[in-house]
Amino acid sequence: MQQKTMEVVVGSFVLAGILALLFLALQVSGLTPRSADATYTVYANFNDIGGLSERGMVSMAGVTVGRVSAITLDPKTYQARVAMEIREDYRIIPTDSSAIIRTSGLLGEKYVDISIGADQQTMADGDTFYGTQSALNLERLISNFATGQ
Repeated sequence: MQQKTMEVVVGSFVLAGILALLFLALQVSGLTPRSADATYTVYANFNDIGGLSERGMVSMAGVTVGRVSAITLDPKTYQARVAMEIREDYRIIPTDSSAIIRTSGLLGEKYVDISIGADQQTMADGDTFYGTQSALNLERLISNFATGQ
């Protein structure tokens, strides 16, 4: 009887450990189920997204306000068109704000940072950022430095 109790306790700890690792893996990868929060979509066009991926973070003043929902190529301008889902409670983005692709840390993941403007009117569902700044491409920068351009 004591042997069976010990096996149940050890099995419970192993199962709890596996569930904890699964939970941490989902949190780190960003594959958590979508929240029920209402969102609205805004767009930005970039010349180079430099490794930005879908489900990437969108932040404003260091606060996560949304996620990148889609990245497509605009066939007319040959620019990357990034769709961002912003949580409804952050419907305060002025229309003259800029979207900038930044890197989290030295070799971290790319995210979109919204630089706040001063306009009184706010962005609505389907609006596009007028001002954008593409990602810094280190390979291109090093190549230009090496060739003297």
